[in-house]
Amino acid sequence: MSISPNVPSPQESYHYDHPGTPRWIAVLFVVLFAGLAVLAYVGHSQQSRLEQDLARQQDQNKVMSAQLEQANSRLADLKGHVEVSEERLHLTQSELAQARSRSESIRKDQVAADQKLTAQLTQVKQESEEKIGAVATDVTGAKKDIESTKSDLEATKGKLDRATGDMGVMSGLIAHNRDDLEELKRRGDRNYYEFTVPKAKTPQRVGPVQMTLNKADQKKAKYTMTVFADDRSIEKKDKTAGEPVQFYMKGASRMAPYEIVVFDVGKNQITGYLSTPKDAGGAPPAATPASAPTKP
Repeated sequence: MSISPNVPSPQESYHYDHPGTPRWIAVLFVVLFAGLAVLAYVGHSQQSRLEQDLARQQDQNKVMSAQLEQANSRLADLKGHVEVSEERLHLTQSELAQARSRSESIRKDQVAADQKLTAQLTQVKQESEEKIGAVATDVTGAKKDIESTKSDLEATKGKLDRATGDMGVMSGLIAHNRDDLEELKRRGDRNYYEFTVPKAKTPQRVGPVQMTLNKADQKKAKYTMTVFADDRSIEKKDKTAGEPVQFYMKGASRMAPYEIVVFDVGKNQITGYLSTPKDAGGAPPAATPASAPTKP
């Protein structure tokens, strides 16, 4: 029996199969390699995604960091505002406390001032009542004084009298002493010039005229004098104390002559007063004329 040259012998077949790697192992290696490749691809893909996610996360972190920094800045500003507000609040509370203290002090001062004013008003009221009482007493006393003065005036009126002057004109009321003269001055009906004229060569000015005493008789209460008025001299001879000695000046009314009344004749002087009308001018007396005196 012949054997085909292409068909191996059983020895050769056995020798071929046994020394080689089993097929399933090759398949297994292929599967493992494919699985590893898949795993590598999947891992690479996941790594890529993770890297992308990480990059995105980093970008987000940067954004969040910027936002956080901005938030921190805002928080710092807010904290500063809060601190300033707290300081202002403390300051306001301090000012409020001061205002309350000042208000309380003002209230106390006002109460004290009111009490002081009340005390002063009470004192003023008491003093006013006392003064009113005193015034009432004074008024009562004044009424009595007025009544007494009226009585004195009535008595004085009895002492003051009228007389016809040396020129035949009825005089006003005549004063016989200084007290009577003061009463005439209070009445104010005429102008009164009191005088004491000594015996001398030089005239003495009395009101608007000048006078000289030529002679005085104390025992008889008589005197002689010269009056210088309106550039003329007027001699009044042998006149008696208490007698109205009259003369006229320019512009004087014929019913209101100037009057001299002597109520005391001394040894070498006379004392009395000159009476002039209210509307009489106060012209200065004329100089003593050189010519002889003229009689009235």
